Amino acid sequence: MTELPAAGRKAENPWLKMALELGPLLVFFFANGRFGIFVATGAFMAAMAVALVASWIINRRLAIMPLVTGIVVAVFGTLTLVLHDDTFIKMKPTIVNCLFGGALLGGLLFGKTLLGYVFDGAFHLDAAGWRKLTIRWGLFFFLLAILNELIWRTQSTEFWVAFKVWGIMPLTLVFSIAQLPLLSRHAIEQPDASKDPA
Repeated sequence: MTELPAAGRKAENPWLKMALELGPLLVFFFANGRFGIFVATGAFMAAMAVALVASWIINRRLAIMPLVTGIVVAVFGTLTLVLHDDTFIKMKPTIVNCLFGGALLGGLLFGKTLLGYVFDGAFHLDAAGWRKLTIRWGLFFFLLAILNELIWRTQSTEFWVAFKVWGIMPLTLVFSIAQLPLLSRHAIEQPDASKDPA
């Protein structure tokens, strides 16, 4: 899941957004196949940094989720390279997904539907809709964390890298599409400013 533009912000080109998010993963995948996990980790860190800088130059802002992911990649990637232990980079998706899932579900405990701040401007939902969507995304992030743990602990590094690149993105896309009925049921109709007689 990625942050959608808030009200008043220019919508980001979806193809460019996909390139900035998928690019580092593809670098990681191909570098691992040719040079191994440690070179791939360094290349992944560099590609993430380039993607964040490019996003800032183009949009003059950084979406919260790519920024948090980039910070965790930098920390766990550094630990992987310094300690020469690929356990750290393999745990990175678990940590990131638990952070996002915990933030979303934890926010509900304080009466805050944090997902609403991320998606505001793209969707206009009633309170019940934001709450349901927040719960679903929070649980989905924890599901991704569990899947990552199961796969890196039971499968080869090559299988884990392939799943990270070619499994997570399709799963997230399918999950996002599955939320369309909920978005439709809880959508709030916005007034058409072009029809305002003022």
